[in-house]
Amino acid sequence: MDILIRRALPQDLADAGRITVDAFVGGGFTRPDSPYVDLLGDAGRRSREAELLVAVDVSDQRVLGCVTFAVGGTEWADIATPEEGEIRMLATDAAARGRGVGESLVRAGIARSRELGLVGMAFSTQPTMTTAHRVYERIGFLRTPERDWAPIPGMNLMVYTMAF
Repeated sequence: MDILIRRALPQDLADAGRITVDAFVGGGFTRPDSPYVDLLGDAGRRSREAELLVAVDVSDQRVLGCVTFAVGGTEWADIATPEEGEIRMLATDAAARGRGVGESLVRAGIARSRELGLVGMAFSTQPTMTTAHRVYERIGFLRTPERDWAPIPGMNLMVYTMAF
């Protein structure tokens, strides 16, 4: 399967939202009754207010995964400084997992950061997202525990960074 990474198009938004909710709720990372589910599912908003990148199957343009990219200091960046890029809500469709979709999306975030002249990337992840951690570390991201944080009490997030 050949994968293309590009900015989301209007016809991608419903699938991108569904895939993100399925990955976070179905994976046990977000409770189904959490207000965060609405944000996860609103791919249109993410596409308008940040950059929503999608991975599509070249043969049929089916959305396989997505990630939200933002520059630090903007509304969609939680932890990145204004000189860094940040990815959020990385999600791969269950049927496409293990095929390099997530890694391709992370690498697209790196490329976008470099294209914008940023000096690195920083992003948060939940401690239980161990499969994703292996991908991040394989690519060259480093755990940066001094930047770990909690957006709400009890939701402790780990930070990974990469300097260019």
